[in-house]
Amino acid sequence: MKGKVSRRDFLTRSGRTAAGLGLGLVSGELLNSLEARAQQPISPKEKIVVGFIGCGVMGRQNFNDFIKQPDVEIAAVCDVYLPRAEDFAKKTDGKAAVYQDFRRVIERKDIDAVVVSTPDHWHAIPTILACKAGKDVYVEKPVAHNIVEGRAMVRAARANKRIVQVGTQQRSGTHFQRAVEIVKSGKIGKVTLARCWNCENHFPKGVGNTPDGQPPEGLDWNMWLGPAPERAFNSVRFSQQFRKFWDYAGGKITDWGTHLIDVVLWAMAVDAPIAVSASGGKYGLEDISDVPDTMEAVYDFPGFTMVYSFRGCCDRGIDGKGYGIQFHGTDGTLFVDRSGFQIFPEGNRMKDVDVELTGGTSDQHATHVRDFLDCVKSRNLPASDIEVGHRASSMAMLGNIAYRTGRKIKWDGERERIIGDREASRLLSRAYRKPWTVSKGGIG
Repeated sequence: MKGKVSRRDFLTRSGRTAAGLGLGLVSGELLNSLEARAQQPISPKEKIVVGFIGCGVMGRQNFNDFIKQPDVEIAAVCDVYLPRAEDFAKKTDGKAAVYQDFRRVIERKDIDAVVVSTPDHWHAIPTILACKAGKDVYVEKPVAHNIVEGRAMVRAARANKRIVQVGTQQRSGTHFQRAVEIVKSGKIGKVTLARCWNCENHFPKGVGNTPDGQPPEGLDWNMWLGPAPERAFNSVRFSQQFRKFWDYAGGKITDWGTHLIDVVLWAMAVDAPIAVSASGGKYGLEDISDVPDTMEAVYDFPGFTMVYSFRGCCDRGIDGKGYGIQFHGTDGTLFVDRSGFQIFPEGNRMKDVDVELTGGTSDQHATHVRDFLDCVKSRNLPASDIEVGHRASSMAMLGNIAYRTGRKIKWDGERERIIGDREASRLLSRAYRKPWTVSKGGIG
C-alpha cells in the first residue's frame, strides 16, 4: 500500500466525489478557507499540530505515543466527558486547549491532523468532517459502526486528498510483516484454512446489570449518544463496555476480530469473501449486554476458508492461546499473535525450506503512529490506509450481519452489496438520530 497518493489513486476506486457527504455541520466558509492549505504537504522540518477527539482508554494509548514524537505539537484535546479532556491537557503542561464538542477542534485552522479515539459509533462523522476541513486523520478500528459509514469515510479521504491511518497497528509490526511474507511466499504450502479467535471467561456476571441513572457532572450524555438511539444514561454503556451493545459497536468480532481478520486479508492478499455464515448466541452471560457471548463466523473465499471464533465463557483457546491467528498450509501451520510467530511443519514437508520456525515480538503501536506522521509529511499511503481498514472492518461487520439474520450472506465485494437479501442489506447502514446524518447521496 505504499506509494504516492495521486489524484487517480484517490478518485478512481473510492468514488468520484464526496461532495454529497451531507453532514453539513461545519461551515462552508471554514472549508473554503482551508481549501488551499489542504493541498500542500507539510515540510519535514515542521511540527505537525494535532488535535485529540476522544480521551478514553485508546485515546490515552494514542496520546502517550503521539506526545513522545519530537515533531508533534498537541494543540487541542476533546471529550464529551470534560474531566478526561482536562486530564489530557495537564500532560501538555496546559498548552492544549480543552473542548467538549469535536467540531471546535475541526474548526481550528492551525490543526493539521486529528486522532479519533471515540466509541465506534462516533468514528465516521468526525473523520469525514475532518477530511472535508483539510485535516489528516488517525482513527481507531473498526473504522465505523457499519459498512456504509466505512465506505463514506474512504470517499471523504480520497475526494479531499487526506491521509487516513486506521489503528490496526499490526501492519507496522516487523514480526507480523515477516509472518505475512512467509505465508505469501508459499513456504508453508497452499493455505486452505485460516483461523482466528478470541477466548475469555466472564461467566456468569459479564458486564453486570447496573441500572440506568444520572450522568456524572461534566458529561454531555446527549453528545455521547450522538447518532445512536436515545437512551437513558447507564454507566456500563458509557464505560469501555460500550462494545457490548449493538447501538454503538459489534461485540468482540468488531473489536479484536478486526485486528486478526486484517492479518488474514493481508497475508492471503484478498479484499473480501464471497459468502459469510455465522452461528452462536448469548448462552452463559446474565448481564445487560446484547451481543453474543459465543460466536463462530465462517468466511468463504475462492480457494480457502476463514473461521473467526469467540468464546466469552471459556478462556481456553486453541493450543492454549487466548487469541491468535493460524494459517493452515499443506506443508505447515503458522501461528502469529502480538508476542511473535511460530511454524509447525507437516512431517518432513518443509525440511528443505530455509525459514525460521519462530520469531519474537516487535513494536507495533508507536511504530504505527510514526508511520502516520511520516505519511502526513510525505503524502504516501500509510500502512493501514482507510481502504485497508475499511475492508477488515467490513469483514467483521458481515459476520455480525450473518449472525443477526441467521442466514448465509452472499457478498459482492466489488460493489459492497449483499446479494438477494433485503433484510440483511438493511444492516449495512443504520438510522441516524437527528441532527447527525451521513447522506445517502454521498454514499451512493
